[in-house]
Amino acid sequence: MILMESPTLPLPPSAAERRERRRWMALVVLCFAQLMNALDATIVNVALPTIQADLGFSQAGLTWVVNGYLITFGSFLLMAGRLGDLVGRKRVFLAGLLLFTAASVLCALAQDPALLIAARFLQGLGAAVSASVTIALIVIEFPGPDDRAKAMSVYMFVAVGGGSIGLLLGGALTEAISWHWIFLINVPIGLLTLVAGRALIDDDEGIGLRGGVDVLGSLLVTLALMVGIYAIVTSGEHGWGSARTLGLGAAAIALLAAFLAYEARVANPIMPLRILRLGGLMASSAVRVLLVCGMYAAFFVGALYLQNVLGYDALGTGLAFLPMTVVVGALSLGVTARLMGRFGPQRMTVAGLLAAGAGLALFATVGEQTSYFPHVFAAFALVGLGAGTAFLPLLTIAVAQAPRADAGLVSGIVNVSTQISGAVGVALLGAVSAARTDGLAADGRAPLDALLGGYRLAFVVAAGCVAAGVVVALLVLRPPQH
Repeated sequence: MILMESPTLPLPPSAAERRERRRWMALVVLCFAQLMNALDATIVNVALPTIQADLGFSQAGLTWVVNGYLITFGSFLLMAGRLGDLVGRKRVFLAGLLLFTAASVLCALAQDPALLIAARFLQGLGAAVSASVTIALIVIEFPGPDDRAKAMSVYMFVAVGGGSIGLLLGGALTEAISWHWIFLINVPIGLLTLVAGRALIDDDEGIGLRGGVDVLGSLLVTLALMVGIYAIVTSGEHGWGSARTLGLGAAAIALLAAFLAYEARVANPIMPLRILRLGGLMASSAVRVLLVCGMYAAFFVGALYLQNVLGYDALGTGLAFLPMTVVVGALSLGVTARLMGRFGPQRMTVAGLLAAGAGLALFATVGEQTSYFPHVFAAFALVGLGAGTAFLPLLTIAVAQAPRADAGLVSGIVNVSTQISGAVGVALLGAVSAARTDGLAADGRAPLDALLGGYRLAFVVAAGCVAAGVVVALLVLRPPQH
């Protein structure tokens, strides 16, 4: 009798294998949410002329399609991050995602300026609530330094590359279909992310509300951020030295001082002041502010140069940013994480800052007849190299010392420093560029020559911000101690 061997059946995955698979799938969910947030910070920019013509916006009102999103996004990050620590980060993340998706529908259906601006405020609030806890969820899902570095690499690619993808997608959707689709694209992604997030992200109860909620502290810090960001984003319209801008800035500082004084004596602070003693978080935030201020020159002034000097259309402008996105993406495939393991986060940060500064300095030499290859291409690639090399080490240093109970708050601080420095960068570079252009025009220079002179000076200032970041990184940035 011949005995037939039964085929070997694959063994079911172990609990450890299932958890490993689940947390990497959860990372994909978190990255899709972050992608929507990053897209909507830039996707609108290339569609603004079409939106203005369609809905009858005034020039002043049009800026609020961008500013409304930025103000609520930056203002609610800290409060939402702490709320995640208290009531559960998964719950807060899903609530923010739901609000963002619903607000996207309202944006797409808007038939008048007031409704679109109101919906953009809501969209920014939803983005703030979901983004405030994203880094905290990654930190908790990936406690080991090696896996965390890999996960953070993927997250940073989405966070940094999402802005340039937004420019490309905004141009393509606006030209191929209509501006409404720059918002409708969020709806299927948002709904799928909601369903997947509910299934894949681990439940966490938070530390609870036993001591009550710090209502006054939450209001003070949110108002301080809102007034400060409002002062920054409207400074281009009213002037940095105007009584309005200075008054709003003073009010923001007073509110922030009142917040810190109150937090020092309240029993259940929204922001325990011990968080300010985390040297890695504070030092990396200072460097990040300078880097992001400079980086926004590539997005903001770079797009203006391509369109107003070289004559690119919306789609062409988006395509021009691809070298930056591709380089950041390539570095995110574990390259930066491996190099950081070999050379350390401080050295990697300095190297990235030097590359980004070199790209911005190269931008400062552009002219009316500059060709895309190799000049502009190389500038974008260098800025992408800098971003892809520096942001992950900065994030690693920022979260290394964070206690689990304060992970959401630390996540909020990282996001707040990024958003505020981005707003400062756009306002500062816009003001510098406009003042230089007006001065050159008053001296009798041709309009295009005067415009180009303003852009060049903005790139010089941006390169100076990044150079200052190198100095700060060398003086105060220290490797994390595990």
